[in-house]
Amino acid sequence: MSALSAEGGAILVTGGAGQLATSLMRLGGPRIHRVGRPMFDFDRPETLTATFAAVQPAAVVNAAAWTAVDAAEADEAGAARANRDGPAILARLCADAGIPLIHVSTDYVFDGDKGAPYVETDPTSPTGVYGRTKAEGEQAVLAGNPNTVVLRTSWVYSATAKNFVRTMINAGEKNPTLKVVGDQHGAPTASDDLAEAILAILQRIETGGWQDHYAGIFHAAGTGETTWHGLAVAALEAARKHGRTMPEVLAIRTADWPTPARRPADSRLDCTKLEQVFGVRLPPWHASLVRTVDELLAPPPS
Repeated sequence: MSALSAEGGAILVTGGAGQLATSLMRLGGPRIHRVGRPMFDFDRPETLTATFAAVQPAAVVNAAAWTAVDAAEADEAGAARANRDGPAILARLCADAGIPLIHVSTDYVFDGDKGAPYVETDPTSPTGVYGRTKAEGEQAVLAGNPNTVVLRTSWVYSATAKNFVRTMINAGEKNPTLKVVGDQHGAPTASDDLAEAILAILQRIETGGWQDHYAGIFHAAGTGETTWHGLAVAALEAARKHGRTMPEVLAIRTADWPTPARRPADSRLDCTKLEQVFGVRLPPWHASLVRTVDELLAPPPS
């Protein structure tokens, strides 16, 4: 998929140097206008208004969020500002401008107890502050702007920034044995794949105009499923082809790795609706993982 058409106004992307914002900046072409703190800060609502006035975007992608799941347990107010209150203001600004908003959400709005992939109409049931504030943020942006697409995704990783895949590869170089949770199930999502999906949605909206059935919640995650242990093994096997050490990777139970916030045991997302409405389906997670590890470990250009 190519970048957005050169025609049209700026696409405002929040999230600063985060994984998704970086992917959108790299893949989206010159129309992408990426912003982050301190110039754009949900803790300072006046910066949102100032950014809108300066950029005058044709559409907005909100990739900014409080994603430190455990830290959110100790600062619910901060997580709420980042995940609910700030996005609500952003949605109202989009509504006032008459432009679409694509808001990125998470599988953590579910408790993981369903036992089957979640569909968009399943009731949310977050188990922690992060998931709860993200669920509240979904409702806030949908109420604030009728032209809003909410994309729930899961287990995002990339060749840049801090993420599970990079952590596992780095840990594998330093430790002969790794212990990784093997009883949590989900779908890894490459940030480049998610960015491509968002660009395709924006292109569809620009080409045919906004349609009422575009509004609402959609699931957008890598195709297929695994566990954190399965993802770690696959990442390390891909890294071994680049000469990295392959440690022993032991599967442990969630109970053996206690954390302040409870993680969903099975947060698989059914992404059928995204394909039906927008014609978008993310690639199989394993192929995208290998590509990402290749990019991560590629030798620097001479």
